[in-house]
Amino acid sequence: MKSLQIEVFLCRSDNFGVLLHCPETGETATIDAPEFDPIVKAAEKRGWKITHIFTTHHHGDHVEANLALKEKYGCEIIGPRDEAAAIPGIDRTVGDGDEFTFGNRPVRVIETPGHTAGHICYHLPEDMLLFAADTLFALGCGRLFERSAMDMWHSLQKLASLPDETIVYFGHEYTLSNARFALTVDPENARLRSRAELIEMQRKRGDFTIPTTIGLEKETNPFLRAGDPDIRRTLGMEGATNDEVFAEIRKRKDAF
Repeated sequence: MKSLQIEVFLCRSDNFGVLLHCPETGETATIDAPEFDPIVKAAEKRGWKITHIFTTHHHGDHVEANLALKEKYGCEIIGPRDEAAAIPGIDRTVGDGDEFTFGNRPVRVIETPGHTAGHICYHLPEDMLLFAADTLFALGCGRLFERSAMDMWHSLQKLASLPDETIVYFGHEYTLSNARFALTVDPENARLRSRAELIEMQRKRGDFTIPTTIGLEKETNPFLRAGDPDIRRTLGMEGATNDEVFAEIRKRKDAF
């Protein structure tokens, strides 16, 4: 079975557009639909026809181009069951643990409430790919708009349980700000310091910081490291629960 092909590009100001293409079946999925023109331009550059939209959540910067893309390509829109009423043009609803086929391989749905109440991620285990949108970023996680810190912590633990080699594509280029914040709560982490220096150089060159891996995030992303003794000491929360430490990190990032 041939490997899937991936095209990454910017939409809007800082959204990542991601196209996923199977060279054997010709299927092409866009992960969310943040902006019509850049998505069409990226697809046409590669000679791909969009057959699916994998919607992760209902926010406008992720579904804005749903209807226009559906009109142009007749693509199928798949999205979270719990947010179906807010997903323009949705054809198929999916929830936690559901599985469907794309490019002759399984796509598994992981429900990750936190950023929104029904946010989902798409996991392709045979290809070691995760499309995490606004749940897990490089060195960050999504703001908590519709669910609690406890909900988001539990969602992130689902993702952290995937194999370390899993390649993660996320929804926004927030990595430089995330790195600078991460150093304020985990300053003794040598791996984080090294990564932050690399990110500074990448962004100065105009390079993207996508993708990342589950293993790298577990080493350096403070939102996955609420149990780390050094972070707890820095926060003065040695006796707190992981949920409480995570909530404090999220609160500090919101004000950063």
